[in-house]
Amino acid sequence: MGKLDYDKPYRSGQVTNGVHKAGNRAHLRAVGLLDEDLEKPFIGIVNSYNTMHPGHQHLRELAEEVKLGIWTAGGVAFEFNTIAICDGIAQGHVGMRYVLPSRDQITDSIELVAEAEQLDGLVFLASCDKIEPAMLMAAARLNIPAIMVTGGPMLPGYFGGRELAIADLREVAGQWRRGEVTAEDFYEMECQVCPGPGSCAMNGTANTMAMVAEVIGLTLPGCSSIHAVQSAKRRIAKQSGIEIVRLVKENVKPRDFITKNSLENAIRVCAAVGGSTNAMLHIPAIASELGIELELDDFDRLSRVTPYLVRMKPSGDYTLLDFERSGGIPALLKEMLPLLHAEERTVTGKTIRELVAGVKNKNPEIIRPLTNPVAPHGSYGVLKGNLAPEGAVVKISGVSEKMRSHTGPAVVFDNEEEATKAVYDGSVKAGDVVVIRYEGPKGGPGMREMLATTSALMGMGLGDSTALITDGRFSGATRGPCIGHVSPEAAAGGLIGLVENGDLISINIPERKLELLVDEEELERRRKEWRCLKKEITSPVLKRYAALVGSVAQGAVLKQDF
Repeated sequence: MGKLDYDKPYRSGQVTNGVHKAGNRAHLRAVGLLDEDLEKPFIGIVNSYNTMHPGHQHLRELAEEVKLGIWTAGGVAFEFNTIAICDGIAQGHVGMRYVLPSRDQITDSIELVAEAEQLDGLVFLASCDKIEPAMLMAAARLNIPAIMVTGGPMLPGYFGGRELAIADLREVAGQWRRGEVTAEDFYEMECQVCPGPGSCAMNGTANTMAMVAEVIGLTLPGCSSIHAVQSAKRRIAKQSGIEIVRLVKENVKPRDFITKNSLENAIRVCAAVGGSTNAMLHIPAIASELGIELELDDFDRLSRVTPYLVRMKPSGDYTLLDFERSGGIPALLKEMLPLLHAEERTVTGKTIRELVAGVKNKNPEIIRPLTNPVAPHGSYGVLKGNLAPEGAVVKISGVSEKMRSHTGPAVVFDNEEEATKAVYDGSVKAGDVVVIRYEGPKGGPGMREMLATTSALMGMGLGDSTALITDGRFSGATRGPCIGHVSPEAAAGGLIGLVENGDLISINIPERKLELLVDEEELERRRKEWRCLKKEITSPVLKRYAALVGSVAQGAVLKQDF
């Protein structure tokens, strides 16, 4: 006869231990657990698998590898799902309003399951822009043993003798409108640009946040750049399943290695590789879960003293596959070691210094050493001035030299759709400063990405002559003189809400300034007449989000105290 009582020393003992927990155990037996399984660590596999988009369509297979690792190491694997939205499919329409709010929904959903079932450890399986940071936030919040397996980039597309990422296709839309690309070539490119599973083949938000997960120590070394279709991704998934059981038995928790120092390491790496500006939303949100203060000024401070070392798409010509073949994050960390907090530990138990001791940079032309950088300063800039007293962000690595200082007349829009239409119909001219407002976290609501407009500007040949500023945000695919996260946003009374067509706006990236050149007397007159644009919101999700979300300057985190 089997036992009627257990003395399991893990969290899940609250589920299994004691005669009075017989009903709990009966449910577990119903899903196939044996007597001896009830004494093993219970490991949750948080899987964002779905069949609608390429970043997650292969995660079911990786989950099976994780399970094998968990069972091999003496744990019990329980898989559960969370939602995943594809930014690429949500681009340019109302659906993008739901993407950033999904970050908090995902984090909360993981907490609900992990705490309700008292799981001993978690393996996070994710790709794509909001799912990865949401899982990192959950790891920081829950602080139970955890490890992450990022799904990996997709292979680059190929057309016309060059490798492509999705950003290339979006910009070609404008070229087609101008008659520079045939409809046949445009269609063939559309069919070739995404050749299979994985996150977009560029250093957009998905791959930037995968790198963040690796740098802060929540993944095994090399995980972020191993591509979705490589067999090494299966092996690292299985090994991660083995490692999580060890982490549970040794009681190693995320807060043992996700620290302010490791987050600063992540900021430096993002600056060195031209990472997505969305990291400037997500890293502060992760820090907030830990009670750590990270501000936009920290990104600017660290980027100023971190050289730009890797020119990947969309800011450069190299692909994630080039980066992977050169050694990936371990090789980059080896090159950057003098700049890093090298004694920070990772899930392996080793410090960064120990991890990279035997690593070789296989292509110093792609992963540049500190002595031969692409540029002396990293890719992030935080601009301030009367138009953005709390800050606005720009990816400097994507801005041509001639647009780093620019003054031009404002062309103002209250949503992305109107701005994109104006670019395509020729209403926006070289030298203009396009202003898109009421697209912030509250005003959007949901802080949409402005990729449709930025791609239109590039495709219409305005990328080196026309600037864009917004209280919304940008896709990791964005390049050019695009300034986002303007804070305070228009819906919170920010000065961007007072800009009128024809007002001169001065952008000075080297001096980190963003100024509306209108005298204070006139601005005061406008303040008295200003009325916040009220959008009709019928969605309960978006109403709740708009009511709870904080400033983008602090990561657009939701209020916790009431």
